[in-house]
Amino acid sequence: MRIIKVVDLSVVVGAGTQVYPGDPEPRLTPHSTVERDGFNLLSVEMGSQTGTHVDAPYHFDESTERIDEVPLERFVGRGVIVDATDLGPRGVITWAHVEPVADSIEPGCIVLLHTGWSRHYGTAAYFDNPYLDAGACRELLARGVRTFGIDAINIDETPDSEHPGIGFPVHHLIADAGGIICENLTGLTAIDFAQPQISLLPIALEAADGAPVRAVAIQFGE
Repeated sequence: MRIIKVVDLSVVVGAGTQVYPGDPEPRLTPHSTVERDGFNLLSVEMGSQTGTHVDAPYHFDESTERIDEVPLERFVGRGVIVDATDLGPRGVITWAHVEPVADSIEPGCIVLLHTGWSRHYGTAAYFDNPYLDAGACRELLARGVRTFGIDAINIDETPDSEHPGIGFPVHHLIADAGGIICENLTGLTAIDFAQPQISLLPIALEAADGAPVRAVAIQFGE
């Protein structure tokens, strides 16, 4: 078996990286340079939820696993893509969106919610993201799904002054099940092959609520 194609599903982390309102802004500054020190070394300051990242259950439940305690198997698996690109601002991803691929959902797969909202990355519209319905989330969890991804800043509705929201029901449901959430994915349209293998392996930050990832989809062949 060989790798035929690798699709990058990650945003670049830098000074222009869009973060959740109130989260730390990333700062990347030269610490050492070839000219001065003979080598380049970067000082990196950012929040654990910066860029394309995964949430550990600990993000919403202090009694559960931190990111460095989660079994690595939970970050890799066969991807099942749910097409929710028909939704507008703050649209709800319901079971009707999942139904066309429901037969391919099984324990160990990674469900990727494709909203197309990554096209708004870097703009104010990015915070008006579509989000997963709690009922659809419960059904996916009942079918054994423990890893979810979305090409938006939040798998729940993102609150603001005009939309106070109702908390983070999907985050809580997934955390209660010991599951993983990946947010700020991008490039899902480039997964143009069947049976994509998804890798969301995070940095092993000690006792952290989450960590950045270099998310990829891999096509294997003979």
